[in-house]
Order: sequence, then structure tokens, then C-alpha cells
Amino acid sequence: MLRIPALLLSLLALTACAVPQKEVVEPQRDLGDFVLGHNIVVAPDLTKGPLSREASKDQWIASVKSAIAARLGRYEGTRQVHLGVNVSGYVLAQPGVPILLAPKSALIITVTAWDDRAGGKFHEEPKMITVLETFTGASIVGSGLTMTAEEQMANLSYNVAKAIEDWLYENRACMTETPTAEELAVCWQDKKKDKQGDQ
Repeated sequence: MLRIPALLLSLLALTACAVPQKEVVEPQRDLGDFVLGHNIVVAPDLTKGPLSREASKDQWIASVKSAIAARLGRYEGTRQVHLGVNVSGYVLAQPGVPILLAPKSALIITVTAWDDRAGGKFHEEPKMITVLETFTGASIVGSGLTMTAEEQMANLSYNVAKAIEDWLYENRACMTETPTAEELAVCWQDKKKDKQGDQ
């Protein structure tokens, strides 16, 4: 648990670039035979980062669950994959803080993918994903001055759903009918960085 506050502190000075649209407009990616099964989002040990606005567990659960459904519910494969997401920590930038200290909004989750066909997890350890807000040059001093808390949450939830889609794409071979031994050997290894949000 010490890792979450440390990660939140390290994100205070990081920025991103362009505001995403709430509606998912990007084309679908090749996710093998993926189709979204259960979309389970929990937040039992939610940690609020420093200099952050308040947001309840229920608000985060609803926001993240909705964003995942919007992005991953588009797929119509034949291999049902259940997602279990734990919302671990967040920062929602607030106004009234000196510019040099103004935090940028951030969200930390862990996610587990379950293979309905095999009746178990695709991987042993949950995947940790950290996303930052995306915003325009007009709000480089922090979204606390230009966005409501709900808009910040929607922004971060959009980014985290996209990061989960990216992660599934990296492991798409293992969600097909006949992956090779070589493909199976490298699936779910999380070799790429888990920090997302400025795409």
C-alpha cells in the first residue's frame, strides 16, 4: 500500500496534451477473439492523493465502469473475458493552489483479466496502470481551474479504459483460438511501461 501514495506524489508535476472526447471515436483494435464479459469495478482501499478534490468510491466505480463499457463493449468476439478492476488511488487537481504546486489529475488502478473458457485468470499478478489527465494548453496550470471534478473523473476514466484496451492489444495472441507456444510464452508479461495518459 505504500506504493500508491508514493506514485501519487510523483505525479504532481507531470502533464499531458489534448483533451479526449468522452465518446469513443477511435477504431476498434485487433483484440483477438475478445468480447467483454463481466465488468467489475471496486475500490475497497481507495487512496486520495495530496492537494486533491474529494470523490467518493461510488463515483469512481461508476465512472470507470462506464468508460470500460463504452470502449470495450464494442467488441464482438467469441472468447469472453471478464475484467476485475480495483481503483486504488487518485488525484483530482483543485483550484486555489500555487501554480508550482498545482497537481495534475491522475488515477491508479489494478486490473485482472479472467478467461471464461478456462475458468481462471489469464495472469497471476494484477496489472497496475497509472494514467494522467489530458488537457489543452489553456489549462497548463492545472485542470482544477478549468474542469469540474466530474469532468476530471470522466477524463481519467476515459484514459484508463484506453490503457486497458492497449494492454489487451499487447496480449491479443493469447485471446485467440490457437495461440502458438511462443505467443503463450510472452503473453501477460507486462514488459512495457504501465504509465499512460498522454496519447
